[in-house]
Amino acid sequence: MEVDKRIKLEQVFHALNAGVLVIDDQDVISFCNPLAENIIGLEMKDILDHKLTEIIPNSQLHKVVQEETVNSDQLLIGERMVITSHSPIVQDDKVIGAVAVFQDGSELQQLVSHLDETKISLTGLENIFEQAYDGVMVVDSQGVITRITKTYCRFLNIEQEEAIGRHCTEILPTSRMHIVAQTGQAEIGEVMDINGKEAMVMRLPLRENGQLIGAVGKVMFRDVQDLRTLAEKLDLLENKLKFYEKELKHYQKFRYTFSSIIGDSPAILKAKALAEKAALGKSTVLLRGESGTGKELFAHAIHAAGLRHGQPFVRVNCGAIPAELLEAELFGYEEGAFTGAKKGGKPGKFELANRGTIFLDEIGDLPLGMQAKVLRVLQEKEVERVGSNRLQQLDIRVIAATHRDLEKMMSAGEFRRDLYYRLNVFTVTIPPLREREKDVLLLSEHLLAKFQRELGSTLKRLDRWVVELFQLYAWPGNVRELQNAIERAINVAEDEAIHLEDLPLYLQDLEGRRANTSLQPLALELASAERRAILKALKTANGNKSKAAEYLGIHRTNLYRKMEKFGLAGANDEGLV
Repeated sequence: MEVDKRIKLEQVFHALNAGVLVIDDQDVISFCNPLAENIIGLEMKDILDHKLTEIIPNSQLHKVVQEETVNSDQLLIGERMVITSHSPIVQDDKVIGAVAVFQDGSELQQLVSHLDETKISLTGLENIFEQAYDGVMVVDSQGVITRITKTYCRFLNIEQEEAIGRHCTEILPTSRMHIVAQTGQAEIGEVMDINGKEAMVMRLPLRENGQLIGAVGKVMFRDVQDLRTLAEKLDLLENKLKFYEKELKHYQKFRYTFSSIIGDSPAILKAKALAEKAALGKSTVLLRGESGTGKELFAHAIHAAGLRHGQPFVRVNCGAIPAELLEAELFGYEEGAFTGAKKGGKPGKFELANRGTIFLDEIGDLPLGMQAKVLRVLQEKEVERVGSNRLQQLDIRVIAATHRDLEKMMSAGEFRRDLYYRLNVFTVTIPPLREREKDVLLLSEHLLAKFQRELGSTLKRLDRWVVELFQLYAWPGNVRELQNAIERAINVAEDEAIHLEDLPLYLQDLEGRRANTSLQPLALELASAERRAILKALKTANGNKSKAAEYLGIHRTNLYRKMEKFGLAGANDEGLV
């Protein structure tokens, strides 16, 4: 009779969709069921008789033995997040060990019905069964209760002795345990009413030698609302994890700092100083400037220098997302909110940026209807997913950017005034490259070094004519255009220098297309003539700069400045021919 009892108890522990781990009062693992073995990721022989801290360093189970307390927690084992409950094992009023029950966060699967040979005593198994956190009930093939935990009995308001031996429907009218015991069909994740509460349960058939001998039922969640709350939290964590994994390489939290902003011109230094002040505050920042001036670089730098630098930096290009998808991308959505909505829903960019910074790039491209919704989020500091009626509080800083004339758009009714005033709190205007004449060569050198590292090319430099062209060209595409021109040139250049023929065709053909470019014809002609005169004077003076300055009728200091401007600072006799 004892043997039969032991076998059935082993079947129960195999059937449980939870990992069970037992330690003695010396923190040595004395029992581990197969699911716990699978969760831990080690073989049974490598788990049993080992210290708990050797197997699961971050486990708190040993504290249960010391403090005689019952607790539950979330625990990361390897790459799996599990929910675990800890309970002491008491015998004769003495704590002889502790049991941990692991609940995998993934969908519960049908459990196997047979256990390998048990390695602990019947008394130990009985203690573990009684200490299980969730309610468990076992019935025979007729639906008569053969075992039921005290925890479940307390939940049902009945004494354990009164429950055992009675039909399951006598103590729980809505029970279907007897049906599962007869049909052999498992029922997992079923919702049932228990004493006026909606609980989630699973019912699994028990088999011996292929024959149905009963069923085991387990309360997975005592209150379905708890499950919904947990599911929402897990879903949010899962989506955040996927977002961070996808965006980490692209964003790396923040890719740039203020040291990444290259330039010594008064215009860029002024913008940089203003942005550094903005970084120290909490107000919304509006970055204005032409396309290609580096607004995103400034946004990254402001976040990196601010109090939220350790929190998420989420970038949204308002002009790149189709209007019909913009609301779901910004605010997220609930499952079933629309056709094609992902199971479990999805958090939006505002939600993912919580406690950090959201960068709304090209804010001027937001449709009018969406402007009102974004304004509400900025004013109320709360967001509501599409298809939901639940508001989530937000703690975010907003950095917006645009190349468009918002004032003109307001006059035309294309941009909301209230949103404009909400955004235009701390404005930083980033100057175009044509107003940063002395930064062109500095940026060119920086970009050359950058592409040499990234592309693994040999050292390249700009020849004198390219330097002259770069300094006189107006760069309507700003730093982005300069970057593209240099990247193209460094890929096609055949020696150490980048020549005019290595540049994009539209730059090579400037002489023949002056009327169609922003290059100033008179300035180019004067610069070319001035450069030729300097070269001729230096050649006549055999490289003597004092004599060359005298020939030209200018001060030597002025000659040095002009030589530097035209890329002639290192010129010698041989190089002047």
